[in-house]
Amino acid sequence: MYYPEFSSEFRSFTDGLRETPVAVLGHLRPDGDCIGSQVALCRVWRKLGIDAVCVNGDPVPRRLAFLVGDTPFFQPDQAPLAGRSAVQVDCADRTRPGKSLGKTFSDILGNIDHHISNTGYARHNFVDGSSAAAAEVLAGIFLDNGWPIDPLTAQGLYAGIATDTGQFRFPSTSKRVFSITGQLLDAGADPSAAAHELYEQESFGRMRLLQAFLASLRLENNGRVCAGILPASVFKETGTTSEDTEGLVDYARSIEGVEIALLIEEKDGAVKGSFRAKDAVFRVDVPAGQLNGGGHACAAGFNLRQPLDKAYPQILDIINRHLAEIDRGRQSAAS
Repeated sequence: MYYPEFSSEFRSFTDGLRETPVAVLGHLRPDGDCIGSQVALCRVWRKLGIDAVCVNGDPVPRRLAFLVGDTPFFQPDQAPLAGRSAVQVDCADRTRPGKSLGKTFSDILGNIDHHISNTGYARHNFVDGSSAAAAEVLAGIFLDNGWPIDPLTAQGLYAGIATDTGQFRFPSTSKRVFSITGQLLDAGADPSAAAHELYEQESFGRMRLLQAFLASLRLENNGRVCAGILPASVFKETGTTSEDTEGLVDYARSIEGVEIALLIEEKDGAVKGSFRAKDAVFRVDVPAGQLNGGGHACAAGFNLRQPLDKAYPQILDIINRHLAEIDRGRQSAAS
């Protein structure tokens, strides 16, 4: 059993949905784990006789469209939502699907996630902060229960795990990850095809966006922090959108000596930020939480309704104080 603490309860939860139409919700600006998990849960439930559809407040990103296939996938204004109950995947808190879906669904029936900052906001919560991806949690539960996993479902689960482990490079990559992934390959997942769609279909505009991001990098806190900034104008100049920022922050994290990397995206007088850390000891979900965000120990995000010139000093101060507290903890432990 991969998830003995969840699998029996999840089976009972699923059995209770036989007469309940469900909307499987993901977060805004969806990534591979979000779309892969939405598709996989929807497909497995439909094979079990449950009326499930996927709904996301943002369109499926171009590079993730291959995961959808014939899965019913809608945006809020297209979706048959009347009478449906909401189940959220890969959402650390109930607000992540956005205001529109938040108004439609005042009550969240289910919550399947792996964020360490998850607040357990649903009636039924299946949250494991030690898992690499929501897709890992779902795949383990499906396998534990012997439920059908068709090739497209397997591909979605594989893509979710592969992207959230940084192609199996991040500290969250465990023996369980490899065991589950091996079974997904047996079910029809194709790593080569996934890699082609995810990493070998870049637009020229994204390359120019990467160039701008790299040119903006600055080292802070004696080289322990590396920040890159994308001003609002750069998207028009490069012909790109926020979707094209996915993965850019990892270039900053890869620099020798950098412990915390930061991408700041400016838009409409506000900023969106992404933290990445090389080691879970740096708990970037903590500073993200102080900035109206959250996430994982090694990957987190936030949004601030402040202009860049005011937001950046505040963000940097929070990071510096966070690192100082970590240093004090290490010194105390050493003594």
